[in-house]
Amino acid sequence: MKYAELGNTGITVSRICVGGMSFGQPAEDFHLWTLDQEHTTAMIAHAMELGVNFIDTANVYSHGTSEAYIGKALKQLGIKRENVVLASKVYFNEGKLKKEAIHTEIDGTLQRLGTEYLDIYQIHRFDYDTPIEETMEALDDLVRTGKVRAIGASAMYGYQFHNMQIVAEKNGWTRFSTMQNHYNLLYREDERELIPICKQYGVSLIPYSPLAGGHLSHMGWTTQSKRSQTDKTIQKKYDQAMDNDLQIINRVHEVAQAYGVSMSQVALAWQFKKGVTAPIVGATSMPHFDDAVAAVELSLTNEDVTFLEEPYARHKIVGALPEE
Repeated sequence: MKYAELGNTGITVSRICVGGMSFGQPAEDFHLWTLDQEHTTAMIAHAMELGVNFIDTANVYSHGTSEAYIGKALKQLGIKRENVVLASKVYFNEGKLKKEAIHTEIDGTLQRLGTEYLDIYQIHRFDYDTPIEETMEALDDLVRTGKVRAIGASAMYGYQFHNMQIVAEKNGWTRFSTMQNHYNLLYREDERELIPICKQYGVSLIPYSPLAGGHLSHMGWTTQSKRSQTDKTIQKKYDQAMDNDLQIINRVHEVAQAYGVSMSQVALAWQFKKGVTAPIVGATSMPHFDDAVAAVELSLTNEDVTFLEEPYARHKIVGALPEE
């Protein structure tokens, strides 16, 4: 495993991050394919054995049970707190990013994870209903009181992220050190504005859906897996551009065959080539983590990158929320 620093935080993470959306009690109004406590514990144990020390989750994943399962798993495994980097998120809750909501939600997250602090606390989306100043000051409060070591943001428009950083700078508050955006070979819209802004600020990219919900891990569009058959979120994200994206998938397969590796490894290696610090990999079986970790050692050429990217066409924005 290789490691890197998140922004200028001094926090060192593995180049692969465990995605907590795979863990928690299945629910009709969230996901039906998530893992129970026993399998969550086994998956985290395996990831740790591979050298992965970074876990990302959110207060809304499986209605909070993702955080609870992860916290219990770490306790069952006897993992020392200083040996794991924990990240969670806030927004899809009552009050969104208002001061009171942020202070309430962090306490719930810490309790469920069984820890006194988070390494990274991220805003899950941009809140049109709350002044930026209120949100950034509240996040800074968490850093100053020791509940959070550093803060990050997730999918939003570039101007929104830039404005929030500017507000933090002007007031001497903590700036964002990470960006968890929607980014993969099938969705590259953030290359236009958001990613250049992140680079300007020295912000580390830790994108979600690096394998496009599994589409980049196999030929064709769907499989017989429970997630492929039931995950309506993935269908809404990607089905609209299926015809174009299948061309890219075919090229991923071609490069994978040339290197004698899996398609997942190629898709993740492309992320590293693009400057990503740690893609967030959601996995429901141990070989998925084995594959992801192997990708850290795969180096693609500039010619490979050009070949993989060539069929890409502009996509509808997916991730950043429009103003209602």
